[in-house]
Amino acid sequence: MIFLLSFTNSAATHLVSLSKFPILRTPQFSTMSTNFFKSHAFAGNPIKLRTPKPTDPFSPPSALKTLKNLLLGNTHEPHSPNFKILPFRKGRPLAGSVRDSNEPNWHLGWLSFGDCKAFLENSEVNLSEDTLVYLGSDSEGDGVYVVYWGIDVTEAGNGLVKELGGNQFCFVELRTLMVATDWENASSMGQLAIAGHARSLLEWHTVSRFCGFCGGKNILIEAGRRKQCSNELCKKKIYPRVDPVVIMLVIDKENDRALLSRQSRFVPRMWSCLAGFMEPGESLEEAVRRETWEETGIEVGQVVYHSSQPWPVGPSSMPCQLMVGFFAYAKSLDINVDKEELEDAKWHSREDVKKALTIAEYKKAQRTAAGKVDQMCKGVERGQSLSSDFNVESGELAPMFIPGPFAIANHLISSWVNGVESQLASSFSNL
Repeated sequence: MIFLLSFTNSAATHLVSLSKFPILRTPQFSTMSTNFFKSHAFAGNPIKLRTPKPTDPFSPPSALKTLKNLLLGNTHEPHSPNFKILPFRKGRPLAGSVRDSNEPNWHLGWLSFGDCKAFLENSEVNLSEDTLVYLGSDSEGDGVYVVYWGIDVTEAGNGLVKELGGNQFCFVELRTLMVATDWENASSMGQLAIAGHARSLLEWHTVSRFCGFCGGKNILIEAGRRKQCSNELCKKKIYPRVDPVVIMLVIDKENDRALLSRQSRFVPRMWSCLAGFMEPGESLEEAVRRETWEETGIEVGQVVYHSSQPWPVGPSSMPCQLMVGFFAYAKSLDINVDKEELEDAKWHSREDVKKALTIAEYKKAQRTAAGKVDQMCKGVERGQSLSSDFNVESGELAPMFIPGPFAIANHLISSWVNGVESQLASSFSNL
């Protein structure tokens, strides 16, 4: 979970036994380096940390009741929470940008209920209980609460884009915002988590319009947190889809090496961990071993849990993947790459991987992406290759780099480079 970390707690580990090899939770760390991550990107959503009681005015049922009254023109309800709405277009959240200490810093483009209604008044999208999705709530102090909603305005057309652009807002790819996020800024990380959750829900609604049991049309219930078949003979409830993915750093403990791989879709010089979707009827550990064997021909024994990360930047058909990270210890070393899955896979020494972490200028890439978002919001979009942001100080390209700190792969690899993995393995052997 840490990039270039230092730590003091030695062993606070908890055992969770799921199959032949137990899974270990990572210890907690109290001493932070400048690149310490309190949580993964897209985790720690500040408006979704607790589920309100149904009777609370900001709970989904109460907020939906207030929404209906607002839509009917009843705006004088006492103690009504404020509503803020985040529009999405083609999976992209509305964003703006401001300069903080002369550095560009993006923010989500929240609209008030009134402003959103005005923007959509002459568009193909209606502001209604069938289009708004409850995202969460937060307190502004003094008993004032804000309820947050998401809405898909893809069908609204380019007129809305131009109108919002006049207010220096634009719809930005979530992946671009991910790279542009200052991971040392808790507020920015929180906004990224909100955007990820919202995209997951809205894209899920887009791909689940019809019942998979009878073919009837699905309708929103529980303020958009669930769907239900409209067929009176079916009435099947549908819950948001989560696709679990195992991602593992395979380790050759005897020779102090880690297995990294490349896919053809990767930008040049990028290497990362192995990963793959779980299959029905298998445990997490079994998925780790199966995927490693299928993709590289390497047999894995012990599997140690590291952490997990929501990943809402995959394809719209799988809007909410859950990356479950592990260390996996190799029992065999000969690599046999499945060329249909991978472009290449190689063992890398700890020193080589450490150099890749040191050379890759993640902060530079973040600032470049933040600058790109700033330009887009001002109406000037410019192209930028992610790989060109990772240069050594001499200006030469780094021989390889790994995904940035927004990805769980970075946390897995950094933990191994900095010795956290060995502490986990040691704790395992002492149980």
